[in-house]
Amino acid sequence: MEREIIELFMRHLKLQGDLPLGDDAGAIKWESGWLVVTNDMLVKATDVPDIMTPEQVGFKVFTMNVSDVAAMGATPIGFLFSIGVPKDFEMEYLEGISKGIARASEFYRTPIISADTNEACDLIIDGIALGKTKRLLTRSSAKIGDLVCVTGDIGRPLAGLKVYFENLEVGERTRKVLYEKLLGPTARVREGVVLGRYANSAIDISDGMSKELHLIADMSGVKILVDSEKLPIREEVFEAAELLGLDPIEIALASGEEFELIFTIPEEHLDKLDFDFTVIGKVEKGDGVYLRRDGKIKKMPILGWEHLTKP
Repeated sequence: MEREIIELFMRHLKLQGDLPLGDDAGAIKWESGWLVVTNDMLVKATDVPDIMTPEQVGFKVFTMNVSDVAAMGATPIGFLFSIGVPKDFEMEYLEGISKGIARASEFYRTPIISADTNEACDLIIDGIALGKTKRLLTRSSAKIGDLVCVTGDIGRPLAGLKVYFENLEVGERTRKVLYEKLLGPTARVREGVVLGRYANSAIDISDGMSKELHLIADMSGVKILVDSEKLPIREEVFEAAELLGLDPIEIALASGEEFELIFTIPEEHLDKLDFDFTVIGKVEKGDGVYLRRDGKIKKMPILGWEHLTKP
C-alpha cells in the first residue's frame, strides 16, 4: 500500500528539484555544491514501543532525519519539526521529547531553526533536516565492480523488538545489547561525509537491509551479490533468534531503523575510509539482489518494513 501511494503521487508531482524524487533526500544545486533536504515522520502508534522513553522518542526523530542527510554524503546544517498532539496529552511526556530533541541537536551539532505545533489524533512528529555537500551520494550510482559495504552491525533492533513483544527470557546482558540499538540508535553522520568523497552510492537502513539493497540494485540497474557469512551480526542476535525459532540471517536482513549506511565503493578507495565497516558483497552486471549461503546462491527476498501492510 505504501508503494502504491508513493507511485500515485509521483505520477502527478512533475516539478521536482535538481535531483529527481526517489532518494534518501532531495537536493537543490546551491552555489558550488548541493543543499540537501529531507523529512521523516514519527507516529507514536507505529514507531514507538512502550519501553521507549519520551527523551528517546525526541532523539529518534532527529536521528531519522539526519541519517537521510548522511546517506547523501552531506553535513547536517539545520533541523525543523512539527508536532501534532492529542488533547490532554501529558505535558511531562512532551517535556521529555523536547529534552531528547535538544540532546540530539547537541550530539549532531545541528541547530534547530524552526518548529510548529497542532492538534492531532495521535502523537506525530514530522522532522526536516537540511544538509550541504559538494558531491551527492545517491541510490542510483552503484558501479559494476564496486564492493558493497555496511557500517556497524545489523539485526539488533528487530531482535530486540521481538524479544520485547514475545516477553522472551534472555540474559540481562543480551537484553541490554539488543535494546541499546532498538531504543537509542544513532546516525552515521561523520561516515556519510567521508563517503561523500569516495563512495559511488549509499542508502541508510531505515526499512531493512534487504529492502535497501533492492533499491540500490533497481535504481542503479545492477546486480548485487551478498555473502551471508560476511554480514556483521552480533552474537546476541543469534542467541535471540535461536530462542525465537527464527533465522538470524533473515532477522538481520529485515531489521529496520538500524540507521547504518550501506554503500558501494571502488576497492581502491577502501584504505581511505577511517571508520569501521564490513565488506559484504559486490556489484556485478545484471539485475536483482542475491545471497550466497552455504555454498548456494539464491535470490534475496525483499524483507523489511512497509507502512500500511500487515506486520
